[in-house]
Amino acid sequence: MSTDKVVPLRPRTRPQELPLRAAIGRALRDVRTEQGRTLTEVADAAGMSMQYLSEIERGRKEASSEILQAVCAALNIRLADLVARTFRVLTVEARAIPAGRPTGPVLMAA
Repeated sequence: MSTDKVVPLRPRTRPQELPLRAAIGRALRDVRTEQGRTLTEVADAAGMSMQYLSEIERGRKEASSEILQAVCAALNIRLADLVARTFRVLTVEARAIPAGRPTGPVLMAA
């Protein structure tokens, strides 16, 4: 049997990456909740509306570097710390197992 006409059962697709704005938002939310602070507290300290900070945390708004710096100052973290946390969010997401049916071998215990 020739292998030149073998068709894979499921084509390999690259998992969709998390948008950068969503990863930044997730990192900010993680810091804020770890500190036990509310959206209102952090937004007031950063000089912005609670709604805008919420949109940033949910990855719906692309925050400028000045806005990110203000939020980091309100959270008492360095911008470099936010970048490091964002990197972790992105790399963990890239390794996450997608939901649904497995695509590789599955071992089952009896």
